[in-house]
Amino acid sequence: YSAYAKIGMDLYDGGKKSSTIKQNKALHNSSKYAETSYKKSLQLQIVEDFYNIKSAQSTLDALKDKEVQLQAELERVQKFYDVGSATIDEIDRLKAEYSANLYRIDQIKYQIASLKKLLNLKVGKKIQSLDNSQIKVPQEIKREISDDILVLQANASSLNFSADRINSAYYPKLRIEDTYSLYGYERKSAIVNNLDNQNVLMLTLNLKLFDMGTLSKQQESLLIQKEALQKEIEQAQDEQDINIELALLKIETTKAQIDSAKSSLESASSAYETIAMKYSAGAVDNVTYLDALSIKTNAKAQYRLALNNLQIAYASYYYYTNQDIKEYIK
Repeated sequence: YSAYAKIGMDLYDGGKKSSTIKQNKALHNSSKYAETSYKKSLQLQIVEDFYNIKSAQSTLDALKDKEVQLQAELERVQKFYDVGSATIDEIDRLKAEYSANLYRIDQIKYQIASLKKLLNLKVGKKIQSLDNSQIKVPQEIKREISDDILVLQANASSLNFSADRINSAYYPKLRIEDTYSLYGYERKSAIVNNLDNQNVLMLTLNLKLFDMGTLSKQQESLLIQKEALQKEIEQAQDEQDINIELALLKIETTKAQIDSAKSSLESASSAYETIAMKYSAGAVDNVTYLDALSIKTNAKAQYRLALNNLQIAYASYYYYTNQDIKEYIK
């Protein structure tokens, strides 16, 4: 009968195990950065959808105001027509504008419904209402390397460690093993000196002398892939810098647009009030009145759109500086 126990340890493996561990850690980091990148990208999409819905809702509100005004004007002109003080073409123009406005309202309603469905999907739950919200104005935000770049860097490191792992095959491997055996016999031999136990200590050295260059070609292939990734990293870094500059430019441009839209709204509202009074007095025709009403409606929607675009511009800046957007929402 026999029984034995063996214990062994690699004293040196050319760095294969350490390179494998480092490679797997790099791949794990790449996965974490990819997940974070996706989450931040999703945050930006949610912000864009949210404020696009708000802009569409502002346009819808302006069109509904226009609908009320057109309805009231149509009823007023109808009364004048009934007593012969207005022509049929005035009523037809108002009806045409009223119908076109209803058509536009239905379009905006569908747009809002579509955006809400997409937002439900991205948020992962059904949204009942959208409260007012603002994004903090960026102040002294420190630029951080984007998660997309970190993914590329981690992948490049993984390739480098993989190349090291392959290269380790050319280094000697040193292993020590100890085997202890016990023996039992049914009967003792008078001739042979039977062993009761045995301990064997073995030191093994393994060295690859020649492999037709197979491993070196594999290593070369990995290093070429790493160099290609390094080029991607450099391009991604330049792209991040450009996107930050464009985000800042977008903020300044949008602020200027807000000032222009506000001035346009004030002028359009003032002009509409004046023209509406003249129209009621018969000093201008309904074409002029409808133009003034449309200009005021568009100016109101444009002003709200500019305000919401500024919020999106803030979110874009936080995104491109690799910040967590939700931390800046109030």
